[in-house]
Amino acid sequence: MPENCNISTNIATYFCYKTKINFMKNFLMALSATTLIGNVTSAQQVTFEEYDLPNGLHVVLHQDNSAPVVITSVMYHVGAKDEQPDRTGFAHFFEHLLFEGTKNIERGEWFKIVTANGGQNNANTTDDRTYYYEVFPSNNLELAIWMESERLMHPVINQIGVDTQNEVVKEEKRLRVDNQPYGNLIKAVKQNMFKVHPYRWTTIGEMEHLDAATLEEFQAFNKKFYIPNNAVLVVAGQFDKSQAKEWINKYFSAIPKGTPVSRKTYEEKPITESFKATWEDPNIQIPMYVTCYRTPSMKTRDARVLDMISSYLSDGKSSKLYKKLVDEKKMALQVGAFNYSQEDYGTYFIYSMPMGNTSEDAIIGQFDEEITKLQTELISEKDYQKLQNKFENDYVNSNASVEGIANNLATYYLLYGDINLINTEINIYRSITREEIKEVANKYLKPSQRMILDYLPAQEKSQN
Repeated sequence: MPENCNISTNIATYFCYKTKINFMKNFLMALSATTLIGNVTSAQQVTFEEYDLPNGLHVVLHQDNSAPVVITSVMYHVGAKDEQPDRTGFAHFFEHLLFEGTKNIERGEWFKIVTANGGQNNANTTDDRTYYYEVFPSNNLELAIWMESERLMHPVINQIGVDTQNEVVKEEKRLRVDNQPYGNLIKAVKQNMFKVHPYRWTTIGEMEHLDAATLEEFQAFNKKFYIPNNAVLVVAGQFDKSQAKEWINKYFSAIPKGTPVSRKTYEEKPITESFKATWEDPNIQIPMYVTCYRTPSMKTRDARVLDMISSYLSDGKSSKLYKKLVDEKKMALQVGAFNYSQEDYGTYFIYSMPMGNTSEDAIIGQFDEEITKLQTELISEKDYQKLQNKFENDYVNSNASVEGIANNLATYYLLYGDINLINTEINIYRSITREEIKEVANKYLKPSQRMILDYLPAQEKSQN
């Protein structure tokens, strides 16, 4: 995932969904870039127990007694890609709606209960999944388990809640998208890069779709996707396993199994010829030039190689693109590259905001020059070792808090289909060779396989 997520706050939020929101100090200190690989492995081994309830809910338990804190989280396998083209934004809408209240938690009381018991909670949505979690003092584990079971078993989905959250989501869209510089970059890219896959719309969706939806449609969406056999429950932190299992069985076992979710498979035609797209944004004065390439699922080895390529090109001020375009040639105010990989497909971005009158052709020419080097030459041993050090540190940091571990356990189980990747994915990165970097650059980053997006300041309308 990208490290240079500094285009704007909302874009950073969207692309860096794997970045963890920590409500406590890290329990493990991140090791420096010079830490020996062997030491990292032993220090970061994550132990866990997993099992299934009869209703299909997958349960994962991870004990960490370093602090009297416990995280209870539920990840549902439902995101923006599970919506209909004329009803976008439903998954994100439910991220808000399912805090409205339940049969046993009155409307408006959810956050009060959490706060009164020393806890914090939040939720987030992507194209692929929705994630809810609570962070409590460890003596409130039963409360957290009960509340998440209430959200699943007894949600109250009525018109007043829908109307209230509709206004909340509209305000969020105005703040984070419509009135934010470069706020529609994601929309501009997605609607042009995908023609048949639901990735072609944004997670926040279109407000007219939410306005047009009936209460029955919202209730049907909940019934279809918010079921135990479409979710994983993770409990991580300081707790007694036998007691946790007893409470999980007490509160979750009675929830009936839902009809298994049937998903369509969407296959995009390969991009075989470069094409251009344009978007005008009234909130900006400096254009942004973006090249985009379609890439494979985040579950593939190639996606990990592309992660390394993006880091090589633009991670930090010593990276190839930043040093060249910003520091040396003074052609750009900002430049970045990242592989936004998802469950089904990915999109590889290279973007830049030009300095002064630097032309688009000049900017993209510099992009191509660095990519051509990757395609024709092996990166240096020094740069290769720098990449290995960086990904070792990323691995350590991703498991540096109990909340981060809970998120990773849920993600690897639900989206990757291999929960033990929490311990083994770093081995994939370690095994990537300089030769593979060259091969993957040739496979996916060809000029004939990309879109060039001109993200421009809006032209003033004539007063006549």
